[in-house]
Amino acid sequence: MNDLAPQTSSPANPSARSLSRRQQARRVFLRSLALVGGILGLALSAYVPLLRGRFTRLRPPGALNEADFLAACIKCGQCLQVCPVNAIKLGDIDEGFGIGVPYIDARAQACDFSCDAMQCVLACPTGALTYDKPDFLPVRPGASLPAPPVLKAKANDPENTLNLQERMGVARLARPEACLAVQGKGFRGSARGPEFKGMLRYTEVDRWKPVPIHEHPYDVPLCDLCARACPVADAIELRARRGADGVERMTPEALSACVGCGVCEMICPTEPAAIVVDAQAVWEGAT
Repeated sequence: MNDLAPQTSSPANPSARSLSRRQQARRVFLRSLALVGGILGLALSAYVPLLRGRFTRLRPPGALNEADFLAACIKCGQCLQVCPVNAIKLGDIDEGFGIGVPYIDARAQACDFSCDAMQCVLACPTGALTYDKPDFLPVRPGASLPAPPVLKAKANDPENTLNLQERMGVARLARPEACLAVQGKGFRGSARGPEFKGMLRYTEVDRWKPVPIHEHPYDVPLCDLCARACPVADAIELRARRGADGVERMTPEALSACVGCGVCEMICPTEPAAIVVDAQAVWEGAT
C-alpha cells in the first residue's frame, strides 16, 4: 500500500528543485537590474544640471565670460581664501561639470568689496578672474560698465574707483508687491534677523572691517536698505513710479552703475528677497 501512496513535494522532488532554481534566478535578475539602474542613475546624475540648463551662477568679480571662465578656472580655491566676507563658495556635486568652480550666493553673503582691490582677482593664478580681459576675448554687449564704479567706502580717497570693467550681473525688483518701499513702509530692526551670519562693511562703524549685519539694526521711515547698503555709488536708488492704479510709489531701481554685487539682495528684509541679482545679466536700461 505504501507503493500506492501519493508523492509529496520535497527538496528531493525534481519539480520542486526546478521551481526553486527559477525563483533564485529571478531574484538574481531583479538584484542585477536594480544594481544596473543604480549605477546608470549615478552616472547620469552629473548631467542633470546640463539637461535642465545648468544653474546660472553669480561669479566673483572680474570673471571671464562663462565658457571662458570654466575653461580657465583650475578650481584651486585661492579666491575664496582671500575673500574678507567669505562670499565665494565652490560648486558642489549638483553643479554637474561645475564641481569646485567658485560662485557667490548673494542672498547668503554678497560681495561688498570690503577688500577694496578685489583680492580674489589678485589671487587667481590663471586669469579666470582678471582686471583686464585679453583683446581676443569678446565683451558681451551690455556687460561692460559705462565708467569705473565708485566705491562709497573710498569716496574721500584720491582713488575712489574699483578696477572693474564688466558687471557680475544686474539687480532687478523681482517682487514689487513684497517691497516695503513700494508699500510705503519703513523698517526697524535687524535686516535679516538675529541669526543671519552675513557680513557688511559699514563705513560709519569701521572704515576697513566688515561687521555682522545683525549687529547693525536699522530704523528708517521708508525702507531703502537696498540703496543704503549698496557699496557702489549711484548704482541703485528709489524713484517715484506711477502704477497702473495711478498711485505714485517709491520703487527701487538699478542704474547703469550697478555691478551686480548682490548686496541689495542680501540686505533685503523681505523673505524671499524682493530685489534680486540676475547673475551674468547685461544692462539693457537707458540710464
